[in-house]
This record gives sequence, C-alpha cells and structure tokens, in this order.
Amino acid sequence: MYNILVTGGAGFIGSNLCEALLKRGNSVVCLDNFSTGKRENLASFLNHPNFNLIEGDIRRLEDCRKAVEGIEYVLHEAALGSVPRSINDPVTTNSVNVDGFLNMLVAARDAKVKRFIYAASSSTYGDSKTLPKVEDVIGKPLSPYAVTKYVNELYAGVFAKTYGMECIGLRYFNVFGRRQDPNGAYAAAIPLFVKLFMNHRSPVINGDGEHSRDFTYVDNVVQMNLLAIETTNKNALNTVYNTAYGERTTLNQLVQYLKEYLSEYDPEISKVAVVHGPERLGDIPHSLASVDKAKKLLGYNPEFSMKEGLKEAVKWYWENLR
Repeated sequence: MYNILVTGGAGFIGSNLCEALLKRGNSVVCLDNFSTGKRENLASFLNHPNFNLIEGDIRRLEDCRKAVEGIEYVLHEAALGSVPRSINDPVTTNSVNVDGFLNMLVAARDAKVKRFIYAASSSTYGDSKTLPKVEDVIGKPLSPYAVTKYVNELYAGVFAKTYGMECIGLRYFNVFGRRQDPNGAYAAAIPLFVKLFMNHRSPVINGDGEHSRDFTYVDNVVQMNLLAIETTNKNALNTVYNTAYGERTTLNQLVQYLKEYLSEYDPEISKVAVVHGPERLGDIPHSLASVDKAKKLLGYNPEFSMKEGLKEAVKWYWENLR
C-alpha cells in the first residue's frame, strides 16, 4: 500500500478520501488549516494508527515541504471553493488556489513524489455552450474562482513537461454527499436546501430553476481518485478528466427529489413551498459532463446515479443534522 498526502483532508471531499484510503490499508497524511475543513470530519479515524494530521497552510511552502516528506501520492483537495466567495474576495481565493497550488507542486517535485492528483473544476468550461462538456473544449472563465482552477491545470501541465512530473487533474462537477457543510454564507445548494426543508423553511432557487447541473455523488469522486492513483496506463497521465455521473438535473427537479426523499422521514416537508430569487452572478446556465475519457483511460464506472446518491445523502443528513 501507499503513503498518501491529502491536502484539505478535513474538508468534505478530502475527509471522504482519507477514510476510503485508510480502509484500503494506506498510510494517510492530512494537511489542513481548518479555514473551511472541520475536525469532526476526521473524528471517526483521527486515532487510526495509519493517519497523521498536520495542521498547516498550503500558502506556506515550509508546511507543504513538511507534509510531503516520505509521500508517494498527493491528492490535492485544499482550495477555497465557491464562485460567489471568489467574486467577493478574489485576492484570498487566488492566494489559496494559485499560490498554494504552486507551493504544493514545488514541494511535491522536490520530494520526488510519484504522482500529483489534484481537484480541478467544471467551472473551467466557463462560457462554452457545448453540451456535454468534453475535456479539450473550454470557454472563457466567468469568475475569479474559475480562473484559479484553470491556472492550476496550466501549472500542472508545465510541471509535467518541464520537470517530468506525473499529474492528473479531476474536473469535479457539483459534488455532494455526506459531510458537505450546510452552514455558512457559501454553503452548496444540496446541503443548504436539505437543512432548510428539515426546518420547514423555503429554499430560494436562483433564477427560474431551469439551470441544470451534473450533480455527482461523492463516492464516484472517491472512485476517480483511487483510479488516478492506481492507473499504470501512461496515456492516462498528464491530462484532465471530467469527474461526474454524466446526467443533467435542473434545480427545479432537484428540489422535487429532495422534498420526495425527505418526506419519507417527515411528511410535513412535502408542503414546504419553494421561492425563486434573482440569478446569481458568474453562474453557468447548464453543466453536463461527458465521462467517456475517464471510462476509456481510467476504467471509470460511476457507482451512484444522482438520485441514488441523493437518497444516501438525505439519509446521512437526517441522521446527522437533527
């Protein structure tokens, strides 16, 4: 088994990765500054003999160097997410997502890490109207966040060519599931809507609700990261992959599914109305991934459809949020 660093390992996706890697017998180091990550996300494995937590910041090169000592694979999840946050504070978003990313690449290069796998983003497709989204056709970014995630891809490509590193980028599409935080100003739609419905309060949909997303259950994302670690296919390296299910759901459909699944626990939720507000700045109208490249080169086979994942997520929130 491997020695693996997960940056942002106390976050939603990062903690799910740490847990899955430990279950497979790997040694896992988590680097997190707890700006958005949570200690409770690590609670179930914090005392695991193969788990090591380093409290540090990717914006400090010395923290990155310490974290990669003896590491074979890096799963770089640490980032400041959220399009609205990046619009409100582009400087901090750039500092974490670009400066921090470059620090991690340099540290990984100098430590001779075998492979650097990083969280890219579907926001990179920007104003491209092509559906489904295929990896080599992108548009212009629509937010500071999107710019930072595209810069990550450019840096990874340069480090692969210049220093002979093995890099794989995973363009995440609207990931959801257990441990995704429903609180805070920049909470993602699904956990936020679940929390509101559970409190018999109306969620607000931006726009007419016909914007669509390729909502992707977290276990499919875990699978993609594991495949990126394990692949021995040289043609699969130094490129990017859509990490999604490959199915489009409108926000109106999403809230109906949530009401349906939550009403099984609390029938009163079926009566909660939905409110529509103004469209959100920097939003992409439609998002749908082609996952053909990941299937062909990595052997990706997403286990959970959006609806299957949503049922799992709703069950987790019902058991953990009340």
